[in-house]
Amino acid sequence: MQKTDDEFYDRADEHIHLSNDQISGDIGRGKVSASMMYATARFNAWVSAVGWNSGEEMKASKEETLEYFVNEYRKMLEENLDDYIDNFSEYMSVPE
Repeated sequence: MQKTDDEFYDRADEHIHLSNDQISGDIGRGKVSASMMYATARFNAWVSAVGWNSGEEMKASKEETLEYFVNEYRKMLEENLDDYIDNFSEYMSVPE
């Protein structure tokens, strides 16, 4: 993962808070998670498109782009899974 800037975690927390606010009785965590992943994929497709002059250029680098984003997501997911594994009791305890 790239070195983060000072506001990196603040921006991430804003997305998490928005997602948490979307969870309701009939809209569960799974649906909100799917929407958040779709939004991230859509945004990253746009971020990629901005760097090209044509669809052909973009298509030529599609596999490299996919590899980059999938690898970065995997590293971030592994880091967060390890954090939850190491701190499960603290993070998942029911408040008294």
